[in-house]
Amino acid sequence: MKRHIVVLTGAGMSAESGIATFRDSDGLWEKYDVMKVAHIDSWYINPDLMLTFYNQRRKQLASVEPNDGHKIIAELESDYKVTVITQNVDNLHERAGSSNIIHLHGELTKACSSRNKKHVVDIGYNEIHQGDKAADGSQLRPFIVWFGEVVPEIERAAEIVSTADMIIVVGTSMQVYPAAGLINYAKPNIPIYLIDPADVNAPSNVIIIKEKASKGLEIFKNECRKYWKS
Repeated sequence: MKRHIVVLTGAGMSAESGIATFRDSDGLWEKYDVMKVAHIDSWYINPDLMLTFYNQRRKQLASVEPNDGHKIIAELESDYKVTVITQNVDNLHERAGSSNIIHLHGELTKACSSRNKKHVVDIGYNEIHQGDKAADGSQLRPFIVWFGEVVPEIERAAEIVSTADMIIVVGTSMQVYPAAGLINYAKPNIPIYLIDPADVNAPSNVIIIKEKASKGLEIFKNECRKYWKS
């Protein structure tokens, strides 16, 4: 049976592909108040702004490619069982070739009913406009988990983390809950790696690789091989 690696990824994972993050000093995010484009209350206050914002993000996603880090994670599947649990809403893990992915915060290339988020449709990189209806007659909305909404996949993610033989955290400092609590479900004494170019406060049992995603994952891949050969 293959060893199970669980990969937890955040915004920094896709930054090298050109996807802007909340913390960027320029780019798409700087133009908007985060809470006006990422909170459920804002959908009811100004849905036009929300639709425009996510239409722009979808258009940007169509113009970028998976980076070397995404590809390394996909390549790990040749030797290990790999589950990717991502906070990202892009599809770059899928496009790189990863086959087992949980999107905690939804998926940009999908839309859903405003009444029932279980009614989901693939829209690719197309726009959503006012008047576009779901099958139940409600306005289509982005299939995104906004602030103020339940994270429906968090329990499944925690269960999967509890089965991991190794965990690697990439592109997120794991400071935002509920995702930040996932490593607490890990089995005792398994190796946990964190890839981050910044100085971060991490538990003493976390091995830090102070690099950006792609370079850090190349180092991690070699560490895996050495760890399980020892």
